[in-house]
Amino acid sequence: MFIINKRVIRNFDWITFCIIITLSLLGLLFIFSSTYTVHQTYSLFFKKQLFGILGAIVLFLVCSLIDHRQLLKLGYFFYFLILLLLVFTMVKGSIGMGAKRWIHLIFIKVQPSELAKLFFPFFAVYFLKTQKDRFCFSFTDFIPILLILALSFFLILKQPDLGTALLLLSSGLLLLWLAGLSKAFFIALFTVTISLTPIYWKILKPYQKKRVEVFLGYGTKKKERYQIEQSHISIGSGGLFGKGVLQGTQTRLLFLPESRTDFIFSVLCEEIGFFGAFFVILLYFILFLRMFMTISRISSPFMQLFALGLILHIILSTLVNMCMVTGLLPIVGIPLPFMSYGLSNLWITFIALGCFNSIRIQKR
Repeated sequence: MFIINKRVIRNFDWITFCIIITLSLLGLLFIFSSTYTVHQTYSLFFKKQLFGILGAIVLFLVCSLIDHRQLLKLGYFFYFLILLLLVFTMVKGSIGMGAKRWIHLIFIKVQPSELAKLFFPFFAVYFLKTQKDRFCFSFTDFIPILLILALSFFLILKQPDLGTALLLLSSGLLLLWLAGLSKAFFIALFTVTISLTPIYWKILKPYQKKRVEVFLGYGTKKKERYQIEQSHISIGSGGLFGKGVLQGTQTRLLFLPESRTDFIFSVLCEEIGFFGAFFVILLYFILFLRMFMTISRISSPFMQLFALGLILHIILSTLVNMCMVTGLLPIVGIPLPFMSYGLSNLWITFIALGCFNSIRIQKR
């Protein structure tokens, strides 16, 4: 099951590993900055994230050394357990910020919706692989996967966690489109979605409606638009070179809400400025470009699909978060991969890239 030899060390993607460690350490730096106080230099959030990064590195290395075909099979069966965890979360989940999203497992809290994001590609690709040897499917082959995706979306939506539910749905549908799901299905889905928009609007929670209204320009700066306005101020006030670490006034004076989580990119822009933000965006760009180059060299279409599924939610999360904090998308509570505070999201991201690295090592 584990593969350890000279070839593994030679084919290990050291550049990707260095990039994700750099991004994680930058995130740790700005978590430190956003939670620093005179009375407590190293906050509990900083300490937890440091522990999380160390654990994430171990998970990345372990997943890199396991045969990806075994990972694919295990992940398929594990997804059924995740569905049970999502149901359990609705009944006995831990409430935080008005939502039941976490369950307690001995010493840590786990967010099953994050696990669903990671393991849905395992389920979808393994199911398709067991249906046919050739990469050619009919619509009926996709029906069980679509039903499971719809069930997962509904269970996460009921927590409520609209951002993660939409992210899972988007990455899942994109994966199925790449697998060959017909264009007619997506045209029909788009038509139905547009026609039922008034009904969706009535179903939304009041705070979710406010987020959409704020995105459309409604609300006052001191109430509904407060969070996004403070984010804009943080980003704009950083200038070209930033105010310096621990010198961001929006963070220091507690004007910017959720600075250590969803709005960590705003903190970064304020403290290291345009050039610092450009460097971080460049790191993400290089990371994703290397992954696409790796995928293009994989011979098996099933493994190509698996590799794409592992990184789709990371790419979408990065784009959505950066667009969200700059006002290009509504605020939906999607963390920035590697950088935002949160152990569940951090570990899930490292596991996904560890599995991706396993495919890369064995491909070569």
